[in-house]
Amino acid sequence: MMRLVLDLTICIVYNAIMLFSIGKEIRKVRKGRKLSQADLARHVGMSRTTIGQIENGTVQEIGVRKFMRILEFLGLELRVRPSGAPPTLDEIREKEGG
Repeated sequence: MMRLVLDLTICIVYNAIMLFSIGKEIRKVRKGRKLSQADLARHVGMSRTTIGQIENGTVQEIGVRKFMRILEFLGLELRVRPSGAPPTLDEIREKEGG
């Protein structure tokens, strides 16, 4: 039973790190477009508080459709790949900016 609790804790930490990384990218793109959190919130039909929580990785729950509205508005996409898989060459190149 202890192993199950440990695995759950690791899963929660991983998800929190992942949400923080996504929020950080959203913030970077939003600021690059010279949009305030309030501007973004107005465009996607959400509150400024929710946008702030997403960017800080502290949002408790957000529906997929709401999340996708933000990404689409900012010209971002969410990719799905097998857990633990190494990054693709394209992903490495994108991260390095080339």
